[in-house]
Amino acid sequence: MGEEFNITIGDLLDQKASQYPDNDAVVYVEEDIKYTYQQFRDICNLAAKGFMGLGIEVGDHVAVWAENQPEWLITQFATGKMGGILVTVNTNYRAMELEYLLKHSDAQTLILSEGLRVSYPEILYEVCPELKYSKPGELRSKNLPHLKNVIYIGKGEAPAGMYHWNDVIEAGRKISDAQLKERQDSLNPDDVINMQYTSGTTGFPKGVMLTHKNIIADATYIAECMNFTYKDRLCIPVPFFHCFGCVLGTLACVTKGATMVPLVKFNPETVLKTIEAEKCTAVHGVPTMFISELEHPNFDQYDLSSLRTGIMAGSPCPVKVMKQVINDMGAREITIAYGQTEASPVITQTRTDDPLEKRVYTVGKALPNVEVKIVDPDTGVEVKNGVQGELCTRGFHVMKGYYKMPEATEEVIDEDGWLHTGDLAIMDEDGYCKITGRLKDMIIRGGENIYPREVEEYFYQHPKIKDVEVVGIPDEKYGEEVMAYIQLKKGEEATPDEIFEYFRNRISWHKIPKIIEIVDEFPLTASGKVQKYKLRERAIEKYNLHDADAIETA
Repeated sequence: MGEEFNITIGDLLDQKASQYPDNDAVVYVEEDIKYTYQQFRDICNLAAKGFMGLGIEVGDHVAVWAENQPEWLITQFATGKMGGILVTVNTNYRAMELEYLLKHSDAQTLILSEGLRVSYPEILYEVCPELKYSKPGELRSKNLPHLKNVIYIGKGEAPAGMYHWNDVIEAGRKISDAQLKERQDSLNPDDVINMQYTSGTTGFPKGVMLTHKNIIADATYIAECMNFTYKDRLCIPVPFFHCFGCVLGTLACVTKGATMVPLVKFNPETVLKTIEAEKCTAVHGVPTMFISELEHPNFDQYDLSSLRTGIMAGSPCPVKVMKQVINDMGAREITIAYGQTEASPVITQTRTDDPLEKRVYTVGKALPNVEVKIVDPDTGVEVKNGVQGELCTRGFHVMKGYYKMPEATEEVIDEDGWLHTGDLAIMDEDGYCKITGRLKDMIIRGGENIYPREVEEYFYQHPKIKDVEVVGIPDEKYGEEVMAYIQLKKGEEATPDEIFEYFRNRISWHKIPKIIEIVDEFPLTASGKVQKYKLRERAIEKYNLHDADAIETA
């Protein structure tokens, strides 16, 4: 792999600001914000110095809990310059999930917005009551011993105990450019710079540690699969807290000096308006996003003729939708990408010049300098082309490991460096892969990965629940939905509505089961193991559910 990837995120931004100083780096249409690459570099420098002024050191964890606000984007590159590790927080999180992530990640700083559906500051006060009575930067929390700084993004004054984002910018004015340069020069491309929490197969989420080199190289190849140059303009409606937003989206643009055109929050008509207003050449999305754009009653009113490419990924991509995106939206060079967070995240991707059949029915072939093999899940022996097995991958893109979870890391990365994805696939003689199923017990709901075990862990905390089994059921809109079969403790009574209500503000809305059924027993194997597939089959029959025709892009 070439020397071009031996670079940090901060140095990459500096390089592009020198190459394309007057090219648009960022455009927020609805917020009327526009930065050239030179301006974007300057504001990121100021924020990086501000973080240093707040006492954030190299390797400290900086969690961000916000929609796709400009401050999120600035933080991504500012931490890349001063060495704070960006920890992404799902915007759907509620109290139990936030508390777990802040504790497990040892986050020293939390940047948060007001929140759209609920108040993030109020949820944080619930988890960390001392904050209300603390001076900004002097938090001493029994529950969250590492957390010191909380930074508020939003209009008006910061809530009690928090800095305002403007305070960060002001603090940056007191740190010299020379101090930032010294800090930036001390960083190594192999340092961890990004930590993404993925749902857990064996319980709670795990922090995936990714380095500068991991994500810069992956983002570069992703951009090249779309034939990106500095002239491209990418509409980014997918959330920054996913690798889809912050690697396939923002970082892929910066590797080529292209323009980032983010939406703070997804709205189908806003996507169409944005593509027209900014003459976007590319757009990203999970299938449900593309479906809602195509089905919008005003779809025909927008001029999408500038569109050329983009990525559809995150969950199974219906063949019909792929064809509509090519024919009706005009994104004739749209690509499909497959991967997982542990792989920075893209492993395979279609190319813009692939035959239509390959682009519609496969998830493409391995990125450059990425190895992919299909193995027998039982023996680990590589299988022949055309035979189903587990997809494994090796290369620059494989994560450093799970934070504070060495055993979990060893379970997925073998001694030869192969990452075992847990996805079943078939590879053809040209190296193109089809994802055919999953070894791991995972539900993909509209691009969100949900592990039944994690949801079950939360349900066990309910005082009336004795046992629970969570399964994925087919759903025409989201691909899959969550369903829970619950056994109550002896002598307890509850209704599904009561259980729904209990969890409504405690866990993310997308993890709350669409259907809850209270049962006396589960179907068991002879050895006493619950047969989840029978529970799924029972739900399909009882509720008359149907699987969608789709290409898996787990």
